[in-house]
Amino acid sequence: MSEPHSSLPNVDAALFTAPRIDRLLPTSRASHPPRFLLLYGSLRERSYSRLLSEEAARLLQAMGGETRLFDPTGLPLPDGAPESHAKVVELRELAAWCEGMVWCSPERHGAMSAILKAQIDWIPLSLGAVRPTQGKTLAVMQVSGGSQSFNAVNQLRVLGRWMRMLTIPNQSSVAKAFLEFDEAGRMKPSAYYDRVVDVMEELIKFTLLTRDATPHLVDRYSERKETAEALSQRVNQRSI
Repeated sequence: MSEPHSSLPNVDAALFTAPRIDRLLPTSRASHPPRFLLLYGSLRERSYSRLLSEEAARLLQAMGGETRLFDPTGLPLPDGAPESHAKVVELRELAAWCEGMVWCSPERHGAMSAILKAQIDWIPLSLGAVRPTQGKTLAVMQVSGGSQSFNAVNQLRVLGRWMRMLTIPNQSSVAKAFLEFDEAGRMKPSAYYDRVVDVMEELIKFTLLTRDATPHLVDRYSERKETAEALSQRVNQRSI
């Protein structure tokens, strides 16, 4: 059997670096409560995705987190209004503020709701030098009117990956959601409720583990190379 080729990879050695444990486990850690934005996908007066999100927010707060629940009422369709629209500005500011998110959608026609998708579509991958979602944690949940399904959470996972988020392994899918909440809108004790506790607990853990190392986690060779090439072009243009 031949020996593996010993030469260096075909990369720019000045930009190619090995991951470092000291940057993944920094000694200096943030002390403020972890910050979470919760998005839900229904405008109904008794919205079960909103009620489930409110229950998740209570759990996150009880575990030491700080939460904000975005009300999508009045948010225009993507590209249906300027980016200066008040609801768009509010959503983007919250996306920049948080360190983790919870997305909760009803399942409609076997998919996530358009209301939740519109919120995600209004959050760009980058705002100038700021990346509102990259490297932040994400938990996904769904509510169903019938038997348990995972169509919405599966789609949300695809979106979370597209938005470059760290989507945690656990998830919640609440079947026949109309049976799981009391008249006051509180979720009743059940195996479904226990799963929500598990998901929020896991979200807190992943957020505490990763938030201080996010700059190192999302630092990519291809982007360093792209930045270096753009800088070189600007320098060359000035010298002409």
